[in-house]
Amino acid sequence: MAVYNYDVIVIGTGPAGEGAAMNAAKHGKKVAVVEDQRSVGGNCTHKGTIPSKALRHAVKQIIQFNTNRMFRDIGEPRWFSFPKVLERSKRVIEKQVSLRTGFYARNRADVFFGKARFVDPHTVEVRDFNSGIEFLKAQKIIIATGSSPYRPADINFDHPRIYCSDSILGLSHTPRSIIIYGAGVIGCEYASIFSGLGVKVDLIDNRDRLLSFLDDEISDGLSYHLRNNGVLIRHNEEYEKVEVVEQGVALHLKSGKKLKADAFMWCNGRTGNTADLGLENIGLEANSRGQLQVDDHYRTAIPHIYAAGDVIGWPSLASASYDQGRSAAADFLEEPDFRFIDDVPTGIYTIPEISSIGKTERELTEEKIPYEVGQAFFRTLARAQITGEPVGMLKILFHRETLEILGIHCFGDQASEIVHIGQAVMAQKGGGNTLKYFINTTFNYPTMAEAYRVAAINGLNRVF
Repeated sequence: MAVYNYDVIVIGTGPAGEGAAMNAAKHGKKVAVVEDQRSVGGNCTHKGTIPSKALRHAVKQIIQFNTNRMFRDIGEPRWFSFPKVLERSKRVIEKQVSLRTGFYARNRADVFFGKARFVDPHTVEVRDFNSGIEFLKAQKIIIATGSSPYRPADINFDHPRIYCSDSILGLSHTPRSIIIYGAGVIGCEYASIFSGLGVKVDLIDNRDRLLSFLDDEISDGLSYHLRNNGVLIRHNEEYEKVEVVEQGVALHLKSGKKLKADAFMWCNGRTGNTADLGLENIGLEANSRGQLQVDDHYRTAIPHIYAAGDVIGWPSLASASYDQGRSAAADFLEEPDFRFIDDVPTGIYTIPEISSIGKTERELTEEKIPYEVGQAFFRTLARAQITGEPVGMLKILFHRETLEILGIHCFGDQASEIVHIGQAVMAQKGGGNTLKYFINTTFNYPTMAEAYRVAAINGLNRVF
């Protein structure tokens, strides 16, 4: 029986696991990392963030070709198959895996491929793909196993026309129509992708508006542009059953509606990957969604066992997960710059994309904070006119009296990049986080960043 001793064991090589492992290794700790797939990167690299965003980018390029009049000199509009577009994402995945494999090698972190399971609070059993077993011991353990799509037991996900957000990456044809059940971030992103490929999309939402955590105006903008691109959105609906019919799938809703399509994709909820970790052997218990409870230092109920990333729930973003992993390691390394990750930008890669940070108008109204709004519509920006991406807006919410920036909301091309300018200004101390920064700063012209100056002047005109 092989037993190896380490300072730190990290279970999972997604963003949270990588952040924790790299931080510990950089501080001279002997680190073991366990990954249950055959290469590093976790679900983020292989099934979630990277493939879906690479898919989106390829589809966006197809849309640009098909809608830009200049390209008519080259040829007629072209439609590409889903598998063809998927090839691009696979190339990106390969590059990401190679990059991340190098991180572990250069930092001398040992990577074990196989299933991890707790034997006791300091020992992890790793069963590899050939059923070989090794035991790892450490003083500190970080659980960063991520999450997987929630799959109801009454839906047959083994059927070739029924998919979740993981198995959709194995779709070998382009359906003429698809029903997407669940209008959260993943559902909206895939609705954009499929509609961009010319697929008829029915998007089923359990609630009365899309992505209700967003600013209402941004949510309304997303709804409009999805519908404008042919997506049929059905709000306040719940499924009763999913039935396989001749040459397709039928969705029965509790409202009495029956919808039929060539394919069905379930995008309603995710579950923390804790079921096979042997938590019962160490006295830890996950909640009903498979998630682990942690304190404000990412410690579980067992102080030397930490958890970070999607396995602890909100905000379930790759960016936040990486920082959570680094912070979890920073805690037991006793680093002075430890921080609890509680203020992160939201990035939603629909077409057009969305990003925001800070308060929404609804929240500010409920909190009775006197705020004002500055807006810049992309159609008025020279850079957006040049690139042919006129859809969208930048919205700055600021305190009416102090001019302090309270929220940044962006909808349109490069939104997830543009928001970081506002994020940086909001983080300034000593009065540097006000609207005046954008008034007194010269922006390159023409740029999308110029939207901040336009929105700031628009907002000041409402105050003075």
